[in-house]
Amino acid sequence: MARYGIVTDIHGNLEALLAVLELLEGKGIERIVCLGDVVGYNADPDRCASLLRDCDALAIGGNHDLIAVRKMGFERCSNKAMFSLAKTRKKLKRDTAAYLEALPGKGLLTERVLAVHGGVRDPNQYLVGARQIRENAMYLRTDYPRVRLCLYGHTHERRLYEVDGDSVRELPLEQPLDLSGERLYFANPGSVDASRKREHKLAECAVFDSHTARFEFYRVEYDYAAAETKARAAGYRIGRWTDAVYTLRRRLASRRQAATP
Repeated sequence: MARYGIVTDIHGNLEALLAVLELLEGKGIERIVCLGDVVGYNADPDRCASLLRDCDALAIGGNHDLIAVRKMGFERCSNKAMFSLAKTRKKLKRDTAAYLEALPGKGLLTERVLAVHGGVRDPNQYLVGARQIRENAMYLRTDYPRVRLCLYGHTHERRLYEVDGDSVRELPLEQPLDLSGERLYFANPGSVDASRKREHKLAECAVFDSHTARFEFYRVEYDYAAAETKARAAGYRIGRWTDAVYTLRRRLASRRQAATP
């Protein structure tokens, strides 16, 4: 039994990660859990990976981590992700690459709590509604019949779903939530990196107490301007014309593929 600090989708954002770790330190956390995407989008992939190693975080690999170490291609990436990950591949230190390569694709915190990045069987799957949650509840019952809580990231959106049979209910996040041991839950703490968010620029995380089965969501301010300036200066932000070129290349490749018998 332990109090876990849950983070995900750091994407090389050092300022956001430091703010989240400071917040979690004041919450009596016994172990940090990272649900993947340590790198991508921002300028400090090595520092972020080093911080996770230093605090002995229980971490799994996300799709950006797999792409950064060439275990996965760019096929399912947006232009922004492709551009920043191409930069990440060039700049990663060897020890960071070795760390990312060694990350498992999923992991059990306890016999009742599973950590994944996207879906239970696909790190690239976005769990964005009842249909995807219902599908992954089926996978969970088949692959991990004792698990009652699945922690996931990838969407950059805070969510907590409760599954009772075939019924899926999205729960409010404003107050701490006590999870029932008789039902399944899918919880996304949101993203540490806020560069893709429009409504706010806050770093997100969560705390899960496995003894009381209580789940709490948190947001914290960080120096967004400094992180963004650093990312632009280091060449992690795609320009307008480069974006257009990437789109054109995708269309041409798609046409060639469609024309191939």
